[in-house]
Amino acid sequence: MRSTLLFALLFLGTAVSADEAAQPGIPSSALAEPILYRRVEIPEPLLLRQTDGDEERCFGGDLRVGDLNGDGQADFLVYRSVDNAHDGGGMKPCFLGAFTMAGKVLWQVGIGGEQPCRPGPVAVHDIDGDGACEVVCFFLDPGQEAPPASMANVVVQIRSGATGEVERRAQPAALAACSGQGPNWCHQRILIANFRGTDTPRDFVIKLGTVLIAFDQNLDVLWTYRSTWSAYANCPAYIPAVGDIDGDGKDEVNGGYSLLRADGTPYWERKLGLHMDSVAITEWDNGHVRAICSGFGHVMDERGKAVLSLGEEIVPHGQEVRVARFSAEDPAPHMLIRYNAHTPEVILVNTEGETLRRFQLNPTPNNTGMEVIYWQGPGAPAALVNGSMLWDPATETAAALPGLPEPQGPHRSGWYHCIPADICGDPREEALLYNPWDRVVYVYTPAELDEAAYTGYRPTPRQYNARLMD
Repeated sequence: MRSTLLFALLFLGTAVSADEAAQPGIPSSALAEPILYRRVEIPEPLLLRQTDGDEERCFGGDLRVGDLNGDGQADFLVYRSVDNAHDGGGMKPCFLGAFTMAGKVLWQVGIGGEQPCRPGPVAVHDIDGDGACEVVCFFLDPGQEAPPASMANVVVQIRSGATGEVERRAQPAALAACSGQGPNWCHQRILIANFRGTDTPRDFVIKLGTVLIAFDQNLDVLWTYRSTWSAYANCPAYIPAVGDIDGDGKDEVNGGYSLLRADGTPYWERKLGLHMDSVAITEWDNGHVRAICSGFGHVMDERGKAVLSLGEEIVPHGQEVRVARFSAEDPAPHMLIRYNAHTPEVILVNTEGETLRRFQLNPTPNNTGMEVIYWQGPGAPAALVNGSMLWDPATETAAALPGLPEPQGPHRSGWYHCIPADICGDPREEALLYNPWDRVVYVYTPAELDEAAYTGYRPTPRQYNARLMD
């Protein structure tokens, strides 16, 4: 094992020695040392150069991962968008560029664009179940004009992952009619789902302001749903979550203030708490799948009963919430919640609602971006990536990710996004980090690496429905 001098041991913001960390009653960290496996330059033809006064920026844009060309290895897709929304960039993709881990360009379509203000409407997934990967995306129709906040000049496309060629295209009235502004408009993420009970997920859903639209693999609209709440701090989750909460083989949609059945009708609608920024559908108590809701820290069942409610005093502004088994001593999941808006402050809560730890993560430009990663493999306690650091929340232990430069970008926009994926060795997950305002993808893996154990990339919802930023 490599030297562990890299580790920064943090307890309640105070550094302690490794000997102190090993004292009885203080569990030692299970983190393996992170090593930089690959530094992947986005190929020059896929970059955009901009001049802002005396400053020149060169960047690729937002990023997705998947096996685009079918060779069993992970590839990357970079995209950019047009039209301004909220704090920069836009939600209308106009450029797509695919490349391999080795930096070889596979294909590119469109021109120009901006770094999207938030991760937007692009997903990589085998949407038709034929064994080959597709790109599911919105795309600008340059032949139509529309205001920046209108989707009237946007089409939905399914493109070949191998060539980028359009396989299916549609412009449904439900999409064209959408228009909006404000905090709940700028987050537009395509989420792959299974609404029809097919053998693999062949549907998807997207939130456009107060509207949810569900599509099938043929781009036919399955259903739409409109929320009655829209004001800042009182709107549904910025990014919904999908998952099978009732065990019927079809996915539900957790919007924070509602849980929708696979047909788009509500199981329940309820104004749970302010700042419903982040949600999930995952196992919680005794294997039961629940709806996790950051607003005031809620865990809900499918009928709308609160299994857990931390309340406004404990969670005044639930900015991000992540659920995983973080402790080797406790087999049950834990909730890690950024409870005080855009700050480094987090609490770790067990299924009984007890606060196990209250501490501060490392600051990041936006104080968002924490992501669960199964650093030691699927059967071991999970770790957490936050910006440039890898954390063991059960011990408040952190390790710096080596060779990662400070994020560059205007204002708070330059931060590191993390996508977890097993792409280079044994079943342990790697952390893919990228800054949309930069031109490099960093791939980190735990020591010691055995590349001979790699049996090929297999996509999971943790890639095609990566949480990214909330």
